[in-house]
Amino acid sequence: MRDGETGEDLAGLMAKIGHAAKAAAAELAFAPAAAKARALEVAADAVWARRDEIIAANALDLAYGRDKGLSGAMMDRLMLDEARIGDIVAGLRSVAAQADPVGAVMAEWDMPSGLHIRRVRTPIGVIGVIYESRPNVTADAGALCLKAGNAVILRGGSEGFNSSRAIHGCLVAGLAAAGLPEAAIQLVPTRDRAAVSAMLGMVEFIDVIVPRGGKGLVGLVQREARVPVFAHLEGIVHIYVDAAADPVKALSVVLNAKTRRTGICGAAECLLIDRPLAATLGADLVAALVAAGVRVHADVELAALPGTLPATEQDWGREYLDMDIAAKLVDGVDGAIAHIRRYGSNHTDAVITEDDGVAERFFTRLDSAILIRNASTQFADGAEFGMGAEIGIATGKLHARGPVGAEQLTSFKYLVTGDGTIRR
Repeated sequence: MRDGETGEDLAGLMAKIGHAAKAAAAELAFAPAAAKARALEVAADAVWARRDEIIAANALDLAYGRDKGLSGAMMDRLMLDEARIGDIVAGLRSVAAQADPVGAVMAEWDMPSGLHIRRVRTPIGVIGVIYESRPNVTADAGALCLKAGNAVILRGGSEGFNSSRAIHGCLVAGLAAAGLPEAAIQLVPTRDRAAVSAMLGMVEFIDVIVPRGGKGLVGLVQREARVPVFAHLEGIVHIYVDAAADPVKALSVVLNAKTRRTGICGAAECLLIDRPLAATLGADLVAALVAAGVRVHADVELAALPGTLPATEQDWGREYLDMDIAAKLVDGVDGAIAHIRRYGSNHTDAVITEDDGVAERFFTRLDSAILIRNASTQFADGAEFGMGAEIGIATGKLHARGPVGAEQLTSFKYLVTGDGTIRR
């Protein structure tokens, strides 16, 4: 199908994709671990061998993004160069090398009745992934779903259309080389936004939807999906700098958390400073951020510091994804906890402190998917958790939370064995 075809054509296309995915999932459920690993290794080889082709496709997407007026942060998410393609290759190889989760025994026990019971991991079935801008998600999601024995339907953003197609071709080459169904990883071949709505209603084909993108996309999916959803909500990420913080650690961590890459969901968006630090470390942190080119939206008490902008109510609970950060003085760890509970998104929050009691209080009284002490929030990433890659950071509370890797893309079943056993 090409862009601009009719709704009837799109409906037929999506039904065809769904049927193919369902059939592929049935085969993948018992596919040998070695075959899945080989598919990913061959795909990694293909991505590297075709890197010039992928970069050329990405140049078309970058031009499309510029014409569309994408922000600098969004353009950064979209851009692929040889180093980032190297990261994609490393991610594919890392997932390939991981232990296969399918069939792993989660627990087993014997009952007085004579039954032996095992709870084992099993694929979910067909995963639908809807994402924006970042073409590397094509490889990450495809690899993780395959590793977990799932078929996947990928609907990438219009901005990364050409890049995603080039990467998808490498994944299909891997499947073919390993003798696995090529429909195991399908990419919706159109920019038509109606494809998103179609996926959200494909209850007969898709077992779960994973949205990965901004608040608008995730909100749309959560409102309209008839298929269960793993929510990947916006990253309203806070760092609280406690009175017991080490100043050197605090300066290093805060700058890295904000400026390393501003367009990722683990980037810090709000700096909370313990009130006793206002004139000392707090002022130094704000000055360092301003010197690094960050626009600091400061509360009334910090707004007198040079280079700051006055914060408004809209700055609290805002995901900038840019060289901006909100900054506020709070009354100790409890003040930080209260602010995060009100404005956070349950994604990732960090505390900088040498006080074990403060850290423990922060960890136990907040319910974010990821809580960090004395380290950058940019570590909120599946690869940094040893998962090879991630399909997203789940901020909901059911089934999966935090980085969603291959293991989180499985369900389980019970295998019960007896020996002529009857119930009395």
